[in-house]
Amino acid sequence: MHVSNKNFNNIKIHTQYSICEGAIKIDDLAEYCKLNKIRSIGLADSFNLCGALEFSEKLSKVGTQPIIGTQINIKFQNIIGKVTLYATSEKGYKNLTKLSSASYLKKKDETDDPCCEINDIILNNEDLILLTGNYYNFFGKLFYANKTKDFEKIITSLKSSFKDKIYFEIQRHSENEEKNFENYLLNCSKSLDIPLIATQEVFYINNDMHEAHDALTCIGEKNFVDDNNRFKYSNQHYFKKDEELLKLYSDIPEALENNYNFHLRFNYKPKKSKPILPSIAKEHNNTPEEALIELANLGLENRIKNFIFKKQKDQTQDKIKSIYENRLSHELNIINSMDYASYFLIVSDYIKWAKKNSIPVGPGRGSGAGSLVAYCLDITDLDPIEYDLIFERFLNPDRISMPDFDIDFCEEKRDQVFEYLKTKYKDGVAHIITFGKLKARMVLRDVGRVLGLPYGHVDKICKMVPFDPSRPLTLKESIDREPRFKEEVRNNKKVKKLLDLSLKLEGLNRNMATHAAGVVIAGNKLAEQFPLYVDHSSNLILPSTQYDMYSSENAGLVKFDLLGLKTLTVIDKTIKRLKLKNINLDISKINQNDDKVFSLLSTGETTGLFQLESAGMRDAIKQMKPNKFDDIIALVALYRPGPMSNIPIYNDCKNGIKEPDYIHPTLKDILKPTYGIMIYQEQVMQIAQTLAGFTAGEADILRRAMGKKKKAELDKQKERFINGAIKNGIGKDVANFVFTKIEPFAQYGFNKSHAAAYALIAYQTAYLKTYHKEDFIAATMSTELTNTSKLREFVEELKRLNIEIIRPSINKSFAEFKALDGKLFYGLGAIKSVGFEAISNIVKEREKNGKYKSFVDFINRVDSKNVNKLQLEGLVKAGVFDEFDKDRNKILNSIPKIIQQIKNINDDKENHQSSLFDSQDITHKEFEFLPSKYWKQKELLTEEFKALGFYLSDHPLNEYEEVFNQLEILPYNQFYENEKNEGLVAGTIMSIQEKKSAKGTPYGIVKFSDKKGEFELFLFAEILVANRDKLKESESFVLTLQKDKIIGDTSKKRINVRKILSLDEVINKPYSKVTIELKNDYNLEEIQNFLSVNGETEVNLVIKDKNKQACFSLQNNRKFDLKLLKVLKAKEYVEKITV
Repeated sequence: MHVSNKNFNNIKIHTQYSICEGAIKIDDLAEYCKLNKIRSIGLADSFNLCGALEFSEKLSKVGTQPIIGTQINIKFQNIIGKVTLYATSEKGYKNLTKLSSASYLKKKDETDDPCCEINDIILNNEDLILLTGNYYNFFGKLFYANKTKDFEKIITSLKSSFKDKIYFEIQRHSENEEKNFENYLLNCSKSLDIPLIATQEVFYINNDMHEAHDALTCIGEKNFVDDNNRFKYSNQHYFKKDEELLKLYSDIPEALENNYNFHLRFNYKPKKSKPILPSIAKEHNNTPEEALIELANLGLENRIKNFIFKKQKDQTQDKIKSIYENRLSHELNIINSMDYASYFLIVSDYIKWAKKNSIPVGPGRGSGAGSLVAYCLDITDLDPIEYDLIFERFLNPDRISMPDFDIDFCEEKRDQVFEYLKTKYKDGVAHIITFGKLKARMVLRDVGRVLGLPYGHVDKICKMVPFDPSRPLTLKESIDREPRFKEEVRNNKKVKKLLDLSLKLEGLNRNMATHAAGVVIAGNKLAEQFPLYVDHSSNLILPSTQYDMYSSENAGLVKFDLLGLKTLTVIDKTIKRLKLKNINLDISKINQNDDKVFSLLSTGETTGLFQLESAGMRDAIKQMKPNKFDDIIALVALYRPGPMSNIPIYNDCKNGIKEPDYIHPTLKDILKPTYGIMIYQEQVMQIAQTLAGFTAGEADILRRAMGKKKKAELDKQKERFINGAIKNGIGKDVANFVFTKIEPFAQYGFNKSHAAAYALIAYQTAYLKTYHKEDFIAATMSTELTNTSKLREFVEELKRLNIEIIRPSINKSFAEFKALDGKLFYGLGAIKSVGFEAISNIVKEREKNGKYKSFVDFINRVDSKNVNKLQLEGLVKAGVFDEFDKDRNKILNSIPKIIQQIKNINDDKENHQSSLFDSQDITHKEFEFLPSKYWKQKELLTEEFKALGFYLSDHPLNEYEEVFNQLEILPYNQFYENEKNEGLVAGTIMSIQEKKSAKGTPYGIVKFSDKKGEFELFLFAEILVANRDKLKESESFVLTLQKDKIIGDTSKKRINVRKILSLDEVINKPYSKVTIELKNDYNLEEIQNFLSVNGETEVNLVIKDKNKQACFSLQNNRKFDLKLLKVLKAKEYVEKITV
């Protein structure tokens, strides 16, 4: 048979969308096809069409014909297995989509595999080709289960539907079970008249990937590589060359021939689509465009009457009305001409529903806040005319990509909005899928686990990869920059294997997840138009698209972002708490020019304030001294890399230190509100409109061109700008000068609509902190129950504000943080391992039946469902039971016995076995605790730190106060303020973060705590590396610090760490010299005993008697340390000890 001009079609490609099975990235596959001039190639990912659109687009681009298929599970009796289906036309792809969606939508729970019934396949077979699969797929499982009669019956049934579009697959990967199954298929092919086709399951491109792929499958199946009983693929699943495959299948020419011709049966591929705007129900028999005009005009009437007239008193009402009506008409014309009316109506509908149902909604976000129509429809709460916001920055008729509204909702109630969407749009709404990736740390953890390496060792290696979300490093970059990797490889061969496999698997998809904020709404029966996925492991109300964000957009789906914003929850909680105290506050109507609020902001004490609480932001706002709302908008926009350097100029011009530079007199009006600094993208657009006569749409295109820095496009825009300026009577040189000046600003200019919306939320939080600080902080801390570092920050803030914190108590505290009588009661739900629901139930029992009278009373009343070992440990370590017994260790040691007793009491109650007298007896009976050693203060605080993440009852450094005084060890803030350039400071580590500089040098950011507060220090490479192993949370150190003044800023000082010593090293270090002053009633024998051991300390005794004193120096040096110092100090006859 002459086949020299034939090419083998690899139609069973498994990309990384075959989760933990395929190890091929589509970009790599496209590159391979381009280099090897591959004619056609087929996608056959398991259980999904996630990569279909991306595969089609990227393979077509390199000249390879994409064949789109998927493997779908079918179920028969107790057997579930895969068959492969390919779409030959658009109709076929719709059927494929329908079946893929159905396989997930029919799933009952997360333990089920996605699958369809055989009948589903038969009913939706049009323009689909079916391949029967290999020995471990559906028909192979039937064969090896000895169900050959069922096998033949099902095949016959499928053949009658699929006609000539069904093939038996012959696969040869040198796997044991293949041969028997192949022989059976060869016989069936003849007897059932079904053609054969040769295929290869391709999981990776190159054969050197086999071992890494084997580890990948173990990750997916939660197996160990060394497990001999697991299923293993052979090493033949790579992309083989035509010659290899010709040789492999040369004995079955029919199977080869059918493979060579397979691509000829296809004339379809999924393509990009224009946005498919959702159609909405026409409630009043009018079009979406008519409905939008009607609702927008009604909304404008309401806004003018209730908001706009009240604010703008310097113009006549007719003039105001005319300005707003003209703007509204302009926007409506653009929206309707772009068929975007339905989009506005849908967003408005669910926002109005949320507000009606007391679900807090943000004032706006992104460029959408620039729309007056959005303001009139209640989509946003910002008046775009008041803040000079431009509509075309949001919806530009000259732009191809369509915008979307990003809407913030209260985090705790957002699910109610999804419920509403599901009720309203039924099966026409879905979330968007995302994929968890095997990133540097994750791939090391997963591969380490399947290789059977000890968890602690793998964890140590993972932590060598710097954790920096803003600049994540790949594993390769981390290995190149971190010498400890090479050291680990030298010490352990298994680490080399770990790194080699991890490098090959890094970046692959690891699991499917859901972009919970984004939804698509596309009319009815979404599952028949786009493939859907259901994540049964989550509590999500809606299914998800199988397409990710990129592919969903390309498929024409329009995304609606419903984001959860914690700050809205904080504001909502604060307002509800105030209501309980009969304080009714409408946050939307607060005064935006409140002097007290600006006064608070000007202090820089902005802990808890939205967008304003970082250290850099505090410095900036302190220097700015804001006195109007526009200042906060500017600060939100400026505080980013790039424009941040303009903050001092803005502040100096605002405070009259410098004169603003308006670049050119014609720009003064535009740049005056921002003191000559171009902060907003809208300003670039206004300049183009004013100077060069651009339309708003053209100005937006110019802004984008400047941002993207593409020379050809920029040159074109520059010419257009200069010509327009000349027509407006401005000289060419001036126009050229202005263009070159505004260009760099445009590259990092910020969207004012977004800045204004977020500035409004920031101002609202500042208002609440100014007037209701205890309730605001309690509400904020209640939304951060699991965020230890945030809680710690707020505890420091409460100390600064002199607000008393009531420590965790079983009888005083609540599940959440609560403010009562100017005090803040610590939330028990914030204790680690306790669990919010469980502690809420324990508090409810107390509120219902009275305080717990004793620990025994607690044991008798608590429900066993609400306590387990970890929960009780957390409560005990945090001191929750201190009012009953201060011996925390005693309770801790007896926890297993306590839990058993609680269980016994609960069982008795359930079985009604205890009589009234028994229960009274139990209540009064003391609990017999197991013997234990009373914790010293240091142990108690160490355990408290484990439960809370910081210290509340005391600070571990407090007991050393006297020694610190003697050794001149200062609190950090005292050292920072004094005149000395060097000094000793003690601190306890609260958190440590290791990062890498741009050059790859390691450095540490360590948060220390002393009795005065917290302070942060940078540890540069030398100090970090030398001390890395001993720097651990809750450990205390004495630091030698050096202070340098920063040139140009006398208020700031740079602190460098010169030396780090463990506190124990310093404290237990023998003193070189000590003087003990004794009263005349001293006990000489006792002193002799104390000073009987020879050592390194020179000891002087001073004996005072009335007006005389005698001095003695002991002949030999003695052992004298902190422990002895404390013992002697406690003696009444010791007046003073100087070291």
